Amino acid sequence: MKTIQILGTGCAKCNQLTETAKTAADSLGLEYKIEKITDMMRFAEFGVMYTPALAVDGDLKVAGRVPTLEEMQKILG
Repeated sequence: MKTIQILGTGCAKCNQLTETAKTAADSLGLEYKIEKITDMMRFAEFGVMYTPALAVDGDLKVAGRVPTLEEMQKILG
């Protein structure tokens, strides 16, 4: 099971990133859980300077933007 971590303050782009991640994971038939991280101190643990950000199993994949569905599928695949 993959842990998809969404780092952000809950803004519109953070919500868009969450939905894109869910759609991509579902389309790939993955077992996953979504963890929303809103604590700015935890952002630093990932080295995130800009949100929204995406980590998969603790590994930072994207920061400061929302990837397209196709990009997200590649990241999660």
